[in-house]
Amino acid sequence: MKDKSSIIDIARQTIEMESKAILNLSSLITDDFAEATQLIYNSKGRVIITGIGKSAIIANKIVATLNSTGTPAVFMHAADAIHGDLGLILKDDVVICISKSGNTPEIKVLVPLIKSAKNKMIAITGNTDSFLGQHADFILNAYVEKEACPNNLAPTTSTTAQLVIGDALAVCLLELRGFSSNDFAKYHPGGALGKKLYLRVQDISSINEKPKVTPTTSIKDVIVEITEKMLGVTAVVENDVIIGIITDGDLRRMLSKVDNFSNLTANDIMSANPKRIDGEAMAIDALEVMETNEISQLLVEENGKYSGIVHLHDLIKEGII
Repeated sequence: MKDKSSIIDIARQTIEMESKAILNLSSLITDDFAEATQLIYNSKGRVIITGIGKSAIIANKIVATLNSTGTPAVFMHAADAIHGDLGLILKDDVVICISKSGNTPEIKVLVPLIKSAKNKMIAITGNTDSFLGQHADFILNAYVEKEACPNNLAPTTSTTAQLVIGDALAVCLLELRGFSSNDFAKYHPGGALGKKLYLRVQDISSINEKPKVTPTTSIKDVIVEITEKMLGVTAVVENDVIIGIITDGDLRRMLSKVDNFSNLTANDIMSANPKRIDGEAMAIDALEVMETNEISQLLVEENGKYSGIVHLHDLIKEGII
């Protein structure tokens, strides 16, 4: 039985072996890669990606990456293709076949069918001299010296290489399309990732209470306002223009310094010129301001007028953090 030290050594060897194989891929990028990328970019159709076994799993991931970055893609299992799914391929589609050996029986049956339909075909293979390599219009070389598997059998390093080639292709297409963070948000509206890209401050602050007092408001009424609105803070405003802020902390500090606050007003304890943010700003920008200034809430403005509060807890609740 392997001890912990041996297990750690095996893990490190695996990672080092795969990292070296990935690094070597950069030397295998040729004009075929650039021309294949341009072909997909200029295509009026979709990208159909096919493979079998572990390569099929990698194909699925590349499909997901392309779809999420603006290149329509569809997965087609190589075995299913020759049993009816070949109908997925339309006239203007570009086909990518993924196979380490390039010589599997399914690939040998599928490739001539794709060629007969006149669709352009890109190969991602570790064997450029294979059946697939010889018949592809473009070859993306995913050669690896050996698998990380000690028996050199289980697809490990080779599938990692295929995945990296797919990522490189997706990023090149993303750059060609000028795909922006706003575009990315359209394809990722759900979850924390999407919210970081489209959620605005006003989307959060508009749901919250809107505590506010004037400079002449008594401390008693300030405490009532902060307590009722339950945000631990209130804005101090004149004609709806922010002039200060009072937090729970300000009240505690006041109580530690004075015995009688009956004659004090908001103006006496407020912090002037507080940090604020425009309601149109992105929620992720509000987080950055809070982190930079080590504060937990921001006053929100719209057209120079006080419009609400965004709290750190709101950002946590929305999954921004």
